[in-house]
Amino acid sequence: MVFLRSHFSFELPPVLRGGRLYLRTPLMDDYNAWASLRLNSREFLAPWEPSWPADDLTRAAFRSRIKRYMRDLADDTAYPFFIFDQNNDLAGAITIANVRRGVAQMASLGYWIGSPFAGQGLMTEAVQTVMGYAFGQLRLHRVEAACLPANEPSRRLLLRCGFTQEGYARQYLQINGMWQDHLTFARLGNDPQS
Repeated sequence: MVFLRSHFSFELPPVLRGGRLYLRTPLMDDYNAWASLRLNSREFLAPWEPSWPADDLTRAAFRSRIKRYMRDLADDTAYPFFIFDQNNDLAGAITIANVRRGVAQMASLGYWIGSPFAGQGLMTEAVQTVMGYAFGQLRLHRVEAACLPANEPSRRLLLRCGFTQEGYARQYLQINGMWQDHLTFARLGNDPQS
């Protein structure tokens, strides 16, 4: 925490609590749990994520990631959270990213869950919890999300959490080394609660 105080002059977002989990800003102390979960979930995550750099799981790369998170928080451009279950085990991550202010007041939602925690409803709770923060404290009007057409669990998750499917974006993001089409979704702050 000394690193944060000496290099950045802002408060970290609060710990967000859901029914069986809590979300908090990633810290350097999370490295071992994060690297282990990512390594053990690599095959599970690879089809849905950008290709991992060769040094992705190194402590140095994680340190750079934490520094970027802190810059993004200080600049009000992204709000990263790690997801912890009721046993304090790291289960995944969720990020409110690409925050745009002014007339837009919108952001993008991204998330991943480690393979041991998939299918347990934790990501549903995490999305619902972070949406309260996005529309409450951050005062966003719109949050967008996207997923690969073949990612049926993610599509169902977004619909369950009150997102509306709005379109189909061709070659939207580079996932697993290829430009891939995505389904696009959005949720407005005044949409009915899920």
